[in-house]
Amino acid sequence: MTWWEAVVIALAGLWAGTINTVVGSGTLVTFPVLIALGYPPVTATTSNAIGLAPGTISGAIGYRKELTGQGRRLLVYGACSLVGAIGGTVLLLRLPSDAFESIVPVLVGLAVVLVIVQPRVSKWVAARQKSKAAHGGPLLLFLIFLVGIYGGYFTAAQGVMLMAFMGMLLSEPIQRLNGIKNVLSAVVNVVAGTIYAFVAPVSWPVVGLLAAGSVLGGVLGAKIGRKLSPVVLRGVIVVVGVAAIVMLILD
Repeated sequence: MTWWEAVVIALAGLWAGTINTVVGSGTLVTFPVLIALGYPPVTATTSNAIGLAPGTISGAIGYRKELTGQGRRLLVYGACSLVGAIGGTVLLLRLPSDAFESIVPVLVGLAVVLVIVQPRVSKWVAARQKSKAAHGGPLLLFLIFLVGIYGGYFTAAQGVMLMAFMGMLLSEPIQRLNGIKNVLSAVVNVVAGTIYAFVAPVSWPVVGLLAAGSVLGGVLGAKIGRKLSPVVLRGVIVVVGVAAIVMLILD
C-alpha cells in the first residue's frame, strides 16, 4: 500500500462515517474505493464491515439524547439485528466467492436506488408521524431481522432500509428513528466484523485506516452532519455506487 492509497482509504472512511450517521450507505463510498485499489470484493466487504464498525458506534453515541428512554426497545430490536447479522455472515462465508461477486453488482444497484429514493422515504416518514400512532409488533421485528441478514452479507444501505421499515410501523420523530437506526447498524457491523476478523480474508491495514476515519466521521456526522447538504451527500453516494457497478461488471 502506497502513502497516497492510505490517504485515500482514510478519507473514504471519514466520509463514510459521516454519511452513515446522517444518511446511511457509507459503504457505497468505501467499497468502490477498495475495489478501485485492487482489493477482491469479499476482502473489501469484510474489511469494510470491521473498519466502519467503530464509526457506527461513535455515530450511535452521538445520538444518545434521542435514544433516552428507549433501552428496552433497543434490546429487542438489537437482538433481531444480531441474529440476522450472524445469518448474513454465514451466507457470505458459506456461499462460493463467485456467487458473491455475481450478486454484488445487484446489491450495489439496489443500494443506489434506495439512496436515490431516500428523500421520498424521509418525507413519507415525516408525514406518518403526524398520523395515528403505530406499533411495530412482530412484523417490524421480522423486517429488522431481514435487514440484519442483508447487512451481515453486504452492509450498504441497511440504514435506509431500517428508516423505511421503522417509518412505516412506528410513530416516532425522525431523529429518534435515526438514532435507533445508528444503534442497529452498529450492532450488525460489530457482529459481522467480529466474525470476519477470525474466519474471513481481511486486510488489517485497510481496517485500521477505515476505523480511524470512520470514528472521526461518526462524531462529525452526529454533530454537524445535519448541516451538510443532503443533495451533495446523496450525489456522491450515487456517483461512486454507479462507478462501482461498472467496475464490477467490467472486472
